[in-house]
Amino acid sequence: MGLLSIAIWLPVVFGALLLAVGRDQNAGVVRALALVGAVASFAVTIPIVTGFDSGTAALQFVEKLSWIARFNVNYHLGVDGLSLWFVPLTAFITVIVVIAAWQVIEERVAQYMGAFLILSGLMVGVFSAMDGLLFYVFFEATLIPMYIIIGVWGGPRRVYAAFKFFLYTLAGSLLMLVALVYLYFVSGGSFDIATWHKLPLPLNAQTLLFFAFFAAFSVKVPMWPVHTWLPDAHVEAPTGGSVVLAAIMLKLGAYGFLRFSMPIAPDASREYAWFIIALSLVAVVYIGLVALVQQDMKKLVAYSSIAHMGFVTFGFFIFNDLGVAGAIVQMISHGFVSGAMFLSIGVLYDRVHSREIAAYGGVANTMPKFAAFAVLFAMANCGLPGTAGFVGEWMVILGAVKFNFWLAALSATTLVFGAGYTLWMVKRVYFGEVANPHVKELTDINGREFLMLGLLAAAVLWMGVYPKVFTDPMNASIAELLKHVAMSKLN
Repeated sequence: MGLLSIAIWLPVVFGALLLAVGRDQNAGVVRALALVGAVASFAVTIPIVTGFDSGTAALQFVEKLSWIARFNVNYHLGVDGLSLWFVPLTAFITVIVVIAAWQVIEERVAQYMGAFLILSGLMVGVFSAMDGLLFYVFFEATLIPMYIIIGVWGGPRRVYAAFKFFLYTLAGSLLMLVALVYLYFVSGGSFDIATWHKLPLPLNAQTLLFFAFFAAFSVKVPMWPVHTWLPDAHVEAPTGGSVVLAAIMLKLGAYGFLRFSMPIAPDASREYAWFIIALSLVAVVYIGLVALVQQDMKKLVAYSSIAHMGFVTFGFFIFNDLGVAGAIVQMISHGFVSGAMFLSIGVLYDRVHSREIAAYGGVANTMPKFAAFAVLFAMANCGLPGTAGFVGEWMVILGAVKFNFWLAALSATTLVFGAGYTLWMVKRVYFGEVANPHVKELTDINGREFLMLGLLAAAVLWMGVYPKVFTDPMNASIAELLKHVAMSKLN
């Protein structure tokens, strides 16, 4: 087994072990075992990053074994610059989620921790799979743990939210399965994704494939107008579920555009780029305005995520190096920032049991340490220079200026709207006089909460101050992808 296999199956094994032996009577042992599994899984991803060769676009850490020989299906793994950072990001966020749930989850602790560890392994599998059928299996399998997490540990309308999440994402993926089967036959019986990239497909076939992939990936991102499942899922999900959903699961759809839509259907991607750009800018502007009127903190951050992911898909389809690199950086930074925002809301909810902005006021007076972290993450969500939230957005805007100035100006409104709804929430929740009696009784964060917020704060500042370490590994792969799309363009 190579490093990628260990990164996939180690958390799955730990998760299965917790499900098999865990009982609430042994909650302390279960939590410790879950933390060991999460930290060990993250540790495995470190040599993948440190051993990655940034000078080549070739797949690295490749593993290939025959899986279903009759249909030429292989257990084929590998990472390149497009997928590298999502492997450690997934494992890192899982560590944070385990720490966050340490004292909060008191019932079915083993099942909760096990679900997140199994989900972590499956998501790493999505980012590592280089066989089409293997990708589909991992992609669909991620629905099951998240469905259970929302449906069992969620809020009052958890069953409705879980069903809506499952049905939306499953329905879109069925068209992708049809596309994968078509590519299998067209390629002479191969599920190898790299082989599919080289297929000389006519434009009409590319168009059908493009929209089949669009059906799967747009729901997962989610893009407007198929975004309506996300606010419900976020509001009802437990804090850990919201963190993983925003930080990692939304990225599965965006990554699909990079791995499937653009390289397999390059001509159709060029032909219908205007369609993706239009939907992305609607998300940036319209959803930004929707976020401005939210009274529920979780809903506000959920709509903020839709707007930020619209920025990602916009960056992909302007087809220049700054735009694509900025979009991938935005995906990574959004993983840190959105996860931190939902954790901050979770810290308050654990104390007050309300997500309503009106239930707070003057929190900084009673929780100064926590307020310092929360305001830092809010500033990153606004795109403040020096934080992770600024780098990707600025790169995409610069790339968009090269593409079309007016579209760049329209996309830049995300900085204005982002500052509007985020600062409005910060002002009403954290600053001013103590507005509610229960806020006077709040206690500041403990050591466990300080640790999880501190780790995320370090990541947000590191990426904001020194983004080069994140962008260098992806440059060669982005150049190769754009070259492939440009050379395939129909004349």
